[in-house]
Amino acid sequence: MSSSIVEHLGRAGRLHRIFVDGEWVMPQAQARSAVVDPSTEEPVAEIALGSASDVATAVVAARRAFAAWSVSSAQSRALLLDRIHALILERAELFAQAISLEMGAAIDFARRTQVPSAAEHIRVARDNARSYAFVTHRGDMAIVREAIGVCGLITPWNWPLYQITAKVGAALAAGCTVILKPSELSPLSALLFAEVMHDAGVPPGVFNLVNGSGPEVGAALAEHPDVDMISFTGSTRAGVLVAQAAATTVKRVAQELGGKSPNVILPDADLARAVPGGVAAAFRNVGQSCSAPTRMIVPRARLQEVEQLALEAASSIVVGDPRSQQTTHGPVANRAQFNRVQEMIGIGIAEGARLLCGGPGRPEALSRGFYCRPTIFTAVHSRMQIAQEEIFGPVLAIIPYDSVDEAVEIANDTVYGLGAHVQGTDLGTARAVAARIRSGQVHINYPAWNPNAPFGGYKRSGNGREYGIEGLEEYLETKTILGFHEASMPDSAVQSSRNAQEQS
Repeated sequence: MSSSIVEHLGRAGRLHRIFVDGEWVMPQAQARSAVVDPSTEEPVAEIALGSASDVATAVVAARRAFAAWSVSSAQSRALLLDRIHALILERAELFAQAISLEMGAAIDFARRTQVPSAAEHIRVARDNARSYAFVTHRGDMAIVREAIGVCGLITPWNWPLYQITAKVGAALAAGCTVILKPSELSPLSALLFAEVMHDAGVPPGVFNLVNGSGPEVGAALAEHPDVDMISFTGSTRAGVLVAQAAATTVKRVAQELGGKSPNVILPDADLARAVPGGVAAAFRNVGQSCSAPTRMIVPRARLQEVEQLALEAASSIVVGDPRSQQTTHGPVANRAQFNRVQEMIGIGIAEGARLLCGGPGRPEALSRGFYCRPTIFTAVHSRMQIAQEEIFGPVLAIIPYDSVDEAVEIANDTVYGLGAHVQGTDLGTARAVAARIRSGQVHINYPAWNPNAPFGGYKRSGNGREYGIEGLEEYLETKTILGFHEASMPDSAVQSSRNAQEQS
């Protein structure tokens, strides 16, 4: 099936084309980039890379389309999003196979989580388009929320379809037109998504896709004077560069960046539930999630219990071929990330953290592929690099505390503030601790994922919010029309206005 995806995209002429103004066109440059299967380290496809000149062409198309799309009815936009949602579900297996091939997600995880969650973002955008009050009234004023304009959307490789739909769905619901730059490391699902947009009947210029590198295509989007907004998901380092490039044109920049999320296990927590759930959450998507709770902050008096439960939870993980139904965790997505994980595991050992399981190198019986051993460090303290730096792989740090105040202090002792977790039997205490954590999201006792929950960061984890109503509002400007209601005018002014209208 994986090879058939590449064959399909190749036969259809997608691999060496970009999607601009409703057409699959050849980019103006001849640059190419290999797509590598992280389970074998072998190239499986080659895609075309666009350039700044391709961005300029796409911006012209998006600007032209904006005039009509921005004033289309919200209901018509909802109907289009409904067609997009249906096509994603119809082609779910294709998407799952593509994600498994391009970034190594276990096929079962791709089917159960990566694709359905991505489809949910489109459904939520559809429903919000139908129900959102784009015009409200306050006294004599009309408060109008209208599309911000042409938006550059820059998405990462770790949740390739999920991040695309979160941005594109909200932008289209708001009435914006978009140029998408997906990661060149996981572009196959993005090409399939562009096919969906074409087949759903998206008007020419409303959605455009330009593959390419961050320094070339990403920078061109950020700098372009006719791009009104940039929505970026990726590393904090890259986010700073995007913001700097965008600053000269004073465009809106929404950023979802790095994280080092805490999981505070309170003294009264049910460890049999809290610890395995924490290991699963930290290692979800092989730890390649910016909000992964990779710091488990636990009562020192219960450290040995925590370690035993964590060890048992890690032992149930099956690392292997992502196409196998028995595999729970595939490789990390690329060589650079594999090298980063290996480096940080070595640093943790050198810093004196105690290795509970895992360690450097691949799991036994896996001689090639970017596979990492699920690794848990214990006896970690906040000054260690492994407690401060985002690793973005299957590495968990267990940090003991002596009081709840200290636990909160440890949780906040990071430059990041994207996600957090709190586990406890007494809900009042858990809520109080959640309120003290400086983070854009806090999960109490592992609630179900909610696509309507706004998501975004404090501190160096970014700004702005995605998902739900708040995600839609990122793509809207606020216009105030004063004197909107005739009754607000003085009687003499009303009469003068009527006389002038009658004379004309």
